[in-house]
Amino acid sequence: MSENQALSHLLDQLESTIDDDEITVQHIIETLGNRSFASVMLIFSLISTSPASAMPGLTATIAAITFLMAAQMISGRDHLWLPDFITRRRLSRSKLCKGIGWLRKPLRFVEQFLKARLTFLFHRPWLYLPLILIMALTLVMPFMELIPTSGSIASVVIALFAAGLLTRDGVLVVCALVPLTAVPATIWYFGFG
Repeated sequence: MSENQALSHLLDQLESTIDDDEITVQHIIETLGNRSFASVMLIFSLISTSPASAMPGLTATIAAITFLMAAQMISGRDHLWLPDFITRRRLSRSKLCKGIGWLRKPLRFVEQFLKARLTFLFHRPWLYLPLILIMALTLVMPFMELIPTSGSIASVVIALFAAGLLTRDGVLVVCALVPLTAVPATIWYFGFG
């Protein structure tokens, strides 16, 4: 599978396994593989940018999953672990499929431009910066549920990073870094300014 098919392939992989009225977080992780941090992070952040994000508590759940993934990537863990109260959470099949359908067209457009570049950004210590900034972003995401669409915007930033990681495209990581650096700067300004 080439870099420019990786994103659509993930959606195909997930959609092909949805056969019940509801799907658990654990099922999604098992489908994508618990060693594939980038795939799992990308799928959950994309779900949170789609119409499926209207599900109550979804933004906070995605934030918790992403925080734990980023922390485990920093620590060098080779497979994903999530607590039971997260893995047992159920998502609506209809809303999930609607979200996947909604995502296909923009992802096909983005895939035309993907290629491996600036790959040094995926090695330590360079990789630590976006991961730490993503963890900072996830800490404020649960509060974003109070402001319509703000959680989806945060999830787009995480999706850019995850897509870059999955396809080894450092340009996407740089695109994610710009808004990511604004989050802690804003928190610092309003908290200590």
